[in-house]
Amino acid sequence: MQYIVLFIFCILLFIFGMTIIRFGLFNLSANKLKLWLIKLTNTPLKGMLTGTFVTALLQSSSAVMVITIGLISTKFMTFPQSIGIILGTNIGTTFKTELITFNLDKVLIPLAICGALLILFKNKKARSIGMIMFGITSVFTAMKGFELLAHPLTLMSFINNFIVLINENIFLSLLTGAIFTAIIQSSTAMTGMAMGFLTAGLLQLDAGIAIVLGANIGTCITAIIASIGGGKESQLAAYAHVWLNVLGVLIFIPLIPTLADKAPLLATTKGVQLAHISVIFNVSTSLVALPFATKFGKLILYIHDKKPPTGP
Repeated sequence: MQYIVLFIFCILLFIFGMTIIRFGLFNLSANKLKLWLIKLTNTPLKGMLTGTFVTALLQSSSAVMVITIGLISTKFMTFPQSIGIILGTNIGTTFKTELITFNLDKVLIPLAICGALLILFKNKKARSIGMIMFGITSVFTAMKGFELLAHPLTLMSFINNFIVLINENIFLSLLTGAIFTAIIQSSTAMTGMAMGFLTAGLLQLDAGIAIVLGANIGTCITAIIASIGGGKESQLAAYAHVWLNVLGVLIFIPLIPTLADKAPLLATTKGVQLAHISVIFNVSTSLVALPFATKFGKLILYIHDKKPPTGP
């Protein structure tokens, strides 16, 4: 039981770390980010590049989607402008997935101390930098916890049986990633847990890939929640986010065995292989969808709203 409590603590620590990193980065550039989202989205390509950059900066696709939906709700942005941003958020979120593959064990304690001291400063910029440093420490500490707790957890029969089940069933792995991500509202935390079990040799790579694909669907819950009460165009943006992720996952499901077989060409360790495959999935699906962004927006309108959206 104590291992489950520790594992939950690691999940919370990971989410806490990602949250304060986001707060720190947002404090440093909040107004500029909103202006970029409003001004640099007049074409799908510009929207995708802007969405990628802002998501990489904020380390959260969900945060960017919430900001975007908020801007649509207040009529600063239209639904068609959001299509490119959605494609960009899927690419930008891979930066944090790659970030957690680095080995920072030797600098974690000094980084935590420096971060904690800077948080105490009155200067906003210094405090924000301290939040980023302390957040990075929390994230990497949680990742180490996932790895160390993987073996003890599988000594518990019901967890071991569940790991065996998802190793044997791709669709169950996909469903696990989607549901758990919807609950904790962090696809990166879900990916981090999968990496921990992969590194411990308990999870098969194809199951890990399916979990990451499912996490991309589960992360859409944040946009759906944010769109409630925000008007029709906000809801259309949330629907577009769901459709893009679901269609991308459906296209990639048949490719999972091939990706697992070719993964050793990408990296030597399975955790890093999974991160690279996540990049391949998100970048390729966004690039494939980009030429059809305008038509896709019209399709969303056709499915969910027969009337064209009104401008600001």
